[in-house]
Amino acid sequence: MIDFFKDFILNIFLIFSPLVVYPYLYKFQSHSMKYRLWLCFFFTIAIAFAMSIPVNLNGLVYDFRSIPLIVGSLYGGIYVSMFLYAAIIVVRYLLGNPNNLIYCVSFLPTIIFIILLLKRYRQMRLAHKMISAVIVCVAVKIVSFLIYLTSIGKMELFTANLISSSQTYILQSVVIAVYIYLIEFQQKYIHMQEDTVHGEKMRIVSEMAASVAHEIRNPLTAVRGFIQLMGVPHLAPSKLQFYQQISLEELERAQVIISDYLAIAKPEPEKDELILMKDEVQYVSQVLVTIANYNDVKIEVTLQDEQMFIQGDRNKLRQSLINIGKNAIEAMSKSGGVLVIGLKEQTDRIMITIRDNGIGMTKEQISRLGTPYFSTKEKGTGLGTMVSFSLIRAMKGKIHITSEVGKGTEFEISFPAVPRGL
Repeated sequence: MIDFFKDFILNIFLIFSPLVVYPYLYKFQSHSMKYRLWLCFFFTIAIAFAMSIPVNLNGLVYDFRSIPLIVGSLYGGIYVSMFLYAAIIVVRYLLGNPNNLIYCVSFLPTIIFIILLLKRYRQMRLAHKMISAVIVCVAVKIVSFLIYLTSIGKMELFTANLISSSQTYILQSVVIAVYIYLIEFQQKYIHMQEDTVHGEKMRIVSEMAASVAHEIRNPLTAVRGFIQLMGVPHLAPSKLQFYQQISLEELERAQVIISDYLAIAKPEPEKDELILMKDEVQYVSQVLVTIANYNDVKIEVTLQDEQMFIQGDRNKLRQSLINIGKNAIEAMSKSGGVLVIGLKEQTDRIMITIRDNGIGMTKEQISRLGTPYFSTKEKGTGLGTMVSFSLIRAMKGKIHITSEVGKGTEFEISFPAVPRGL
């Protein structure tokens, strides 16, 4: 009896071997020909192994060839089923078993059971699939046995081993039910993976769209403010020209932002130019003036007289600093305040300081700052800060944040200094 079960366990192990590669096979399902060919290949191997190690039970030979036959047919279709039927007959002939013609006559008619089940199998629920597969598997086995044993005049072998045969069919039913469950589970898992990947792609697209809208809003807000200032009566020509220049530069910056996001799909070399930091800080402060006036915030700029240079992309630097400054202004919008922008050189680095006296942040909020969809603002997405931090780090910049709830926040942004005269 122990040898009997050992042989059956080995049979089970062999027929389950296609499950190892099934997740990879399932990816070929859109290419029906490749999918069917691979199913034919692996399930034929499983059938050959199962038939090569049969179990002899009182003169009656058993194996689990019908399980890979049924499973391969149900998940491969009628053409795979016909191939597997042919494979069983060929393997049986190669193994030297007797009465091959009688076996063909007794075995081939059972394909009708599979054809009838295939018509409704895909629409069935899991439990119904398992039950149907069990019924068909047992029916194929019993019908082919009865016809074969009747034809060779040895029907007594079946009746003499009725109890043992019943146990074998029960074991076979459990095995094919588990087989169907595992395949359906793998398919469900693969679909979940595909849905997760699709959802992740959609999330990235939505983040990108929201980020582009957020970044473009900043220069457009500045342009709107300067256009309103141009409408002031008796405006000096010099100021009008200055406002027009800033507006055009901000529109150009909006165009650059769009180009940057489009370049993500087709990367292009970034600009690498020498940037005079004093000019950039003054430019950023001028852009932020309109937003500050709207929010009743004052801007103070402290600059050193030395000429300080960094290497990087001028437009990305402006985009990042304006975004951080805008957030600082909005953190003080309820009660007004002062935004302090400082520039200094510290050893071999250029330090830009942006400090507000707004609502401040906790340590947990600071640690999450710069991650998607985290913002201290009620309607904020956090994408603007995330993009700003990424642009600063792309220029080898470092960001240090200190904050205290109710007292304000300070951003220290440093870049490697370019030695004077280079």
